[in-house]
Amino acid sequence: MNYNALGTSGLNISEVSFGTMSLQGSDAENAALIEKAIDAGINYFDTADLYDQGRNEQSVGKALKGKRKDVIIATKVGNQWRADGSGWDWNPRKEYILSAVEGSLQRLQTDYIDLYQLHGGTLQDPIDETIEAFELLQQQGKIRCYGISSIRPNVIREYVKRSRIVSVMMQYSLLDRRPEEECLELLQQHHICVLARGSVAKGLLVDKPAAPFLNYSAEQVQQAAAAVKALSNAQRGPAQTALRFVLQHPATTSAVVGIRTSKQLADAVDAVKSPSLSMNEMEQLRQALAPNRYQEHR
Repeated sequence: MNYNALGTSGLNISEVSFGTMSLQGSDAENAALIEKAIDAGINYFDTADLYDQGRNEQSVGKALKGKRKDVIIATKVGNQWRADGSGWDWNPRKEYILSAVEGSLQRLQTDYIDLYQLHGGTLQDPIDETIEAFELLQQQGKIRCYGISSIRPNVIREYVKRSRIVSVMMQYSLLDRRPEEECLELLQQHHICVLARGSVAKGLLVDKPAAPFLNYSAEQVQQAAAAVKALSNAQRGPAQTALRFVLQHPATTSAVVGIRTSKQLADAVDAVKSPSLSMNEMEQLRQALAPNRYQEHR
């Protein structure tokens, strides 16, 4: 496994990391899969208080108990469940963040969170107040660093200007190249790491039947999947090819892969071991489809 710096935090995280949202097993089954991931060199585990109304954090906390010093735990805040459980509302206010972190710490069975992320964000948010909350939690030692999970260029620019975020989690794949327009370069210039999610585009680049995705038609998705398949071989399958496309961008620190099965775990780990894409192969993938652009939140 390769490890990269988590921005300016002083922490190093695995090049491929474990997105836990997909976990659907019992606590014992989840723990067994997470144990396999650790054995394979993965040290970064990403969850959120939103997932399964906090039960995802609980299961991850149980699985990582006793391994705390060997792993980097990331979770997210900002989506507040309604009291009746009917859904959630966006709440980036300082008071709520300072309260919500206590629940995450308890569910994760830890005294501190390595990376605490705002789970979204808009220009209408009280951004300075949100930043104050994260800064205070860092001073208190309840979090080691903070970042945001956002695909919105206008929001990302504000946090780059006004905060000390160390990371931005964003969707990035051959079927979603919107971050290439400006965000990847901007974050790289400011030494803020990119945590890429959705790198296999819900499996559409690997093994799922073609279907419309973002602004692409099913036929265009099929073109992209065919390009990935054409560059795959015995040492590098479609999943590894799709992941390598993302990992080889210099701004990408880690591909956060949603893992639910041992096969998905093996595919993710094999991406690190597989041969790199040549410059010519990278260009072939880029030429498979015209890159998409953000239409909103510019």
